[in-house]
Amino acid sequence: MFFPTPRKVNLQKYKEGLNNPGIFYGLNSKIEFCKLCTNSNQKPNSEREYKHVKQTNKPTIKVEKGICNACKVNDYKKENIDWEKREKQLKKLCDKFRKNNGDYDCLIPGSGGKDSFYVSHVLKHKYGMNPLTLTFSPHLYTDWGFKNFKSWIQTGFDNYLFTPNPKIHRLLTRISLENLFHPFQPFIFGQNFLAPKLAAKQFNIKLVFMAESPLEYGNDDDINDPKKDPKYFCIDNPNNTAIGGIPVKELIKNFNINANDLVSYLPISTKEFAKSGTEVHYLGFYLPWHPQEIFYYAMENGNFSPSPERTPGTYSKYSSIDDKMDDLHYFTTFIKFGIGRATHDSSHEVRNGEISREEAVNLVKKFDGEYSNRFE
Repeated sequence: MFFPTPRKVNLQKYKEGLNNPGIFYGLNSKIEFCKLCTNSNQKPNSEREYKHVKQTNKPTIKVEKGICNACKVNDYKKENIDWEKREKQLKKLCDKFRKNNGDYDCLIPGSGGKDSFYVSHVLKHKYGMNPLTLTFSPHLYTDWGFKNFKSWIQTGFDNYLFTPNPKIHRLLTRISLENLFHPFQPFIFGQNFLAPKLAAKQFNIKLVFMAESPLEYGNDDDINDPKKDPKYFCIDNPNNTAIGGIPVKELIKNFNINANDLVSYLPISTKEFAKSGTEVHYLGFYLPWHPQEIFYYAMENGNFSPSPERTPGTYSKYSSIDDKMDDLHYFTTFIKFGIGRATHDSSHEVRNGEISREEAVNLVKKFDGEYSNRFE
């Protein structure tokens, strides 16, 4: 299950030109590309990550009649959403939860990237909320990522910085890489699970704000629901969680660790979260979500700095730049799904009208799958 040295790989199974190549992760055998952006039907949806084991089949976005779910959502938003009405809903939500007694009234998780800065700054300065920001520390901060983190807090926010046990985090990252080829999974657990859990159990904060909904990227969720579905961060029994594809009980038994070492990676129980009355909302449901405009907002209002160099695997400098592990993470998604960082960035920019699909395809061909050795 866990190998101290690399396993020998039969490369003949993966060579170019095979007539009947193996199909992994339950992906579609026929690859279909969206005719409007650069997505394909190989792109995995956001799922209940705590159930992910080696044999898990990944649900993917739909491409029907040549158009992917993400583009359909984008068209729906342009044609059907009354953003003034949505903002009134946001104001009503804030009025419901706002506190004037000195307590925090909302919890905002983030690393100090453009999205978390935008969410916290807008809620505090435009809508009068009193947020506590929460950071699950990245694996290894980039220099510019840590600078942005400090700039974010120095614009006027309290921050709860949670740094997981480095020995445990390294172990879980290695297990996730070797067993699932998913080195980012332990961080994803902390990023997704910690905020709802602490809000409900420790901080007594009834409102958590996330950035944009996975609908923006093709997830098959309810387009009219502003809340994050608790299935993504709750489980009936947290001890049934799998980390790195290995059940918690087996991790404790086989790796000489105890239950407390893993508590920060576990989702809250469904029953406990429901009892708390805490709600998790997407700000992107109430306000138009435009990554490039959010980048400019963070620069103008918070001294956010892009990376000093082009991000390997793509052409941009401002998205997912705080963690050195990002480079490897996106390289593994390219290997597994044929979806690299340039595909991720370009598909969004096509939908926002910033580049044409032809330009996007050329960028994907040039940068997707580029291996980075800059942090080795």
